Amino acid sequence: MNLVMIVSLVLCAAIAIWGIISPDSMTGAAQGLVNYSLTALDWFFLALGTAFLVIMVVMAFSKYGNIKLGRDDEEPEFSTASWIAMLFAAGMGSGLLFWGVAEPIYHFVTPPVGEPQTADTARNAMVLTNLHWGLHAWAIYGCCALVIAYFTFRLRMPSMVSTPIKVGFGNLFSKPTLNAMGNTADILAVIAVIFGLAGSLAMGTLMVRAGMNSVFGTELSVTMSMIIIAVMTVCFLLSACTGVDKGIRILSNINMITAVAILLVVLFGGPTAYLFQSFVFAIGDYLIQLIPMSFKTYAYTPAGAWNWFHGWTLTYLIWWLAWGPFVGIFIARISRGRTIREFVIYVVGVPTIVSMLWFAAFGGAAIHIELFGGGGITEQVFTDVSSALFAFFEYFPGTVVLNFLAVCLIFIFLVTSADSGTFVISMMTSDGDLNPQTKLKITWGLIITGITIATIVTESVNVAKAMAITGAIPFTFIIIMQLAAFFRVVREDPAVTTAYPTDEAGAQDKSVKSVA
Repeated sequence: MNLVMIVSLVLCAAIAIWGIISPDSMTGAAQGLVNYSLTALDWFFLALGTAFLVIMVVMAFSKYGNIKLGRDDEEPEFSTASWIAMLFAAGMGSGLLFWGVAEPIYHFVTPPVGEPQTADTARNAMVLTNLHWGLHAWAIYGCCALVIAYFTFRLRMPSMVSTPIKVGFGNLFSKPTLNAMGNTADILAVIAVIFGLAGSLAMGTLMVRAGMNSVFGTELSVTMSMIIIAVMTVCFLLSACTGVDKGIRILSNINMITAVAILLVVLFGGPTAYLFQSFVFAIGDYLIQLIPMSFKTYAYTPAGAWNWFHGWTLTYLIWWLAWGPFVGIFIARISRGRTIREFVIYVVGVPTIVSMLWFAAFGGAAIHIELFGGGGITEQVFTDVSSALFAFFEYFPGTVVLNFLAVCLIFIFLVTSADSGTFVISMMTSDGDLNPQTKLKITWGLIITGITIATIVTESVNVAKAMAITGAIPFTFIIIMQLAAFFRVVREDPAVTTAYPTDEAGAQDKSVKSVA
C-alpha cells in the first residue's frame, strides 16, 4: 500500500471539494495562515532565502563543483537549449508575462520608501523586481533540485523528497521513525506543489482571459475562466501523458522561441538604447545592493514599508519555496549528467540574467512611457493587473499580432507548468517512478484543476498569491532537513575524496555507507 499516495489523494481531494463548495471559506483560511506566517516569521524566510543563495555559490566554486549528477562518464540527457527552455517553462513561465510590465510599475508608483514616480524610484523599482525574480528565486529552486538530482542520479535512489532524509539520517533514527519522517515529507511536498500550482494557474487563467478579451472581444466572466481552465486541463493532461522527452520538451521549446520573438519586438520596437541602458544600469544596481537587500527587513521604517515588504518580497520568497518541490524534482529530472558547477551556473546564473533582461525590456519600456511618454500604463496596472501587458502592447507596432502571440504563449506556459507539475506529483506518489502511470497523472491533474477552479472563482490576484504560497510554509522545514542530509552525504563523495572508484555501484555503496 502506497501510504503517501492515499493520504495525499484524500487530503487534496478534500481540499478541492471544500474549495468548490465553499471557495470563500477555503481561500480565507489560506490567507489567514499566510498573513500570520508573514508577520511572525518574516526574518526567518528572508534569512533562509539568502542562505540558499550562499549555498549555491559555495557548491559551485568549491571542491564539490566537479561532482557530476550521475555517473562520472554520463552525458546530459537533453541539449543545453532544451534544458534552459524547460527550466523557464517550469520555473517561472507565465509569471514573467504576468508581472513583466506590472511589477516595476507597482514599485515605481508605490515604493516601500522614497518619493514615487521619480527617476530614482524608477531605478529602485528595477532593483526590487530583480531581487524578487533573480538569484534568490533560482537559488531556492537550485537547492531543491540539486539535492534530489544528487540522490537520484549520483546515488541511484528513488526520486522522492524523502530519500535524502532517509539516507542522510539513517544512522541517527530508527527505521520506523525514518519512514514516518519520510512519509510526512512526501505528503507535505505534494500539498505544497498542489497549492503552488493552483495559485499560479489561477493567475495565468485571469491573464489569458484578459488577452482573449483584447484579441477576440470575449467576456471577462467566470464562465470564460471555466472554459479556459477546461481547455487547459485537457491540453496539459495530454502533454503530461506523453512524457518529458516529447510533450513537455516540445512545448517548452515552442515557448522559448515565442518568448524570444516577443522580447525582440519590445527591445527593438521601443526605445532600444534606453532599454539596453536600463538593463546594464540594473545589473550594476542589483549587484551593489544585493547584499544589503538580502537582509533588509524594513524593521526601522514606517508600517507602510513593512507591509510592502510582507506583500512583495516575503510573498515571493515563500512562493518560490512553494514551487521548490515541484520545480526541484522536475529540474533534477532534466539535469542528469551535469556537474554541480554547470548545474549552478545554468540553473541560477543564466535564468537570472535572462529575467533581468526581460524586466528591463518590459518594465523599462513601461516606465519610459510614464516618465517620457504619454503615460496610461499605471492606470491600467492598478485597474486590472491581468490586462496590463495587453494595454502595454498598444504602444508597439503589430499590437494585434503581439496580443495573439502573448495569449498563446501564456496558455502554453500554463500547460507546461501544469503538465510538469502533474508529472512530478505522479512521481512523488509512485515511489519515485520516473515514468508514472497515465491514470495517476490524470487523477492528479483533475485534483489540480479542482483547486484552481476554487481559487479562480474569487477573481482575486491576492487570493491566488496566498493560495500559491500556503503549502510552502510547512514544507520549508522539510527543505532544511534535506539540505542537512545532503551535506552529511556529499562530503564523502568519490569526486571529493578520490579514494575509491566512481563507477555506478561504487558511488552508491560508498556514499550510503558513509552515513549508515
